[in-house]
Amino acid sequence: MDFATRTEEIAGFLDKGGPAIWAIAALSVATLALILWKGWRLAVAGAWSRRRAASAVELWLAGDVPGARRALEGARGLRARAVAAAIDARLDPELDAATAREEVARVATGELARARSGLRALELIATIAPLLGLLGTVLGMIAAFQTLQATGARADPAALAGGIWEALLTTAAGMAVAIPASVALTWFESVTDIVRLDIEDAATRILTRGGPSRAALGAAAE
Repeated sequence: MDFATRTEEIAGFLDKGGPAIWAIAALSVATLALILWKGWRLAVAGAWSRRRAASAVELWLAGDVPGARRALEGARGLRARAVAAAIDARLDPELDAATAREEVARVATGELARARSGLRALELIATIAPLLGLLGTVLGMIAAFQTLQATGARADPAALAGGIWEALLTTAAGMAVAIPASVALTWFESVTDIVRLDIEDAATRILTRGGPSRAALGAAAE
């Protein structure tokens, strides 16, 4: 089967579902693109990489402050940025403990917002795709029963059944888009939740344990 024939079959399939299935087809393309983009963004942001941040925390707890800072040089990962912010806040003699925690929370919130970017769009697709499918089905059923009413006793059951299954195409298409969107959304949310917990744990360990004391930092600043 050549490409042109295949394209005509797909177009004919979409025409049977009406405008709703065309909208669902556009959503399917957007969903695939969004999932690929989000996976790439999380990979670039180091969502699955803990090594550098964990190494910096261990060096900090061991008292090797310069080593902890070197471990984070040039790091762009979500965890690494948050850990670097915690170390900088802890080493800043002008920040008391409460202000240091607020500064770390500010940076962590920004990193988590970056990790969650795009998830609202996936959530919207997972919500509206089945609704679009249901709308297309309802409109198709209305058209089928209008045909039945117009033909009366002369209605062809086969033609009526054909109109109904064509209307149901949109429901199936809507579910086919919503299910992978929902699965991807749940997976990405679980990844960001793990990142959040790791950041909270690392920041707490840095702000409460290891490193120079506040008194020593104050004396060094004077």
